[in-house]
Amino acid sequence: MIEQDKAVGLRARLVAAGVELLALEGVHALTLREIARQAGVSHGAPRRYFATHAELLAAIAGHGFGELATALGLDAPSPASASTSVSAAAARDRLDQLARGYLAFAAERPGMFELMFRHDVLEGSGAELRRTSLPLFEAVTRLVAAIRPPADHGNGDGPPPTVVAAALWANLHGLAQLRAWGSLRLATGGDSVEPVLRATLDAHLGRDAG
Repeated sequence: MIEQDKAVGLRARLVAAGVELLALEGVHALTLREIARQAGVSHGAPRRYFATHAELLAAIAGHGFGELATALGLDAPSPASASTSVSAAAARDRLDQLARGYLAFAAERPGMFELMFRHDVLEGSGAELRRTSLPLFEAVTRLVAAIRPPADHGNGDGPPPTVVAAALWANLHGLAQLRAWGSLRLATGGDSVEPVLRATLDAHLGRDAG
């Protein structure tokens, strides 16, 4: 039992070290050697607690998804995120909040934001990432469905909520990346993300009556 507790503690210590390295230096710093150094353990220690480098990176990314869920208020879902009978207006307001929270997280935690979606470096850890990331996508899908009910799509009136949610997420993610790279200003001529965010939400959800 003591050995098991020690292993859990060291795994958490390695993940915490990776989170700190991300904030300080970015994804490129997350070598096994650097994570071990940051955690104050031997260079070989990570291999004793994580089968692969990708598994350790996935655990760090999973921590990031937990932080994102907390930042978006999805660790304790609001009625508008969890209910299947929420009004379209309430769902639209909640999606507006989630979109702004997502962009804020990307701006404030660029290293973590990058790692969370770098499936090229997290290859082989899909099951763990799905466990931590899918609940966020499912919450967005439920809100989209409240605005654009699935029944509306049975007669060729548009894509289903899952597709709309994926398109909205892709658009928001691209917006976050363009802003981080400084490319958004070249396209819009300004620093404000607001006009593009508003256009993004209107394009996928319909114009906001409010």
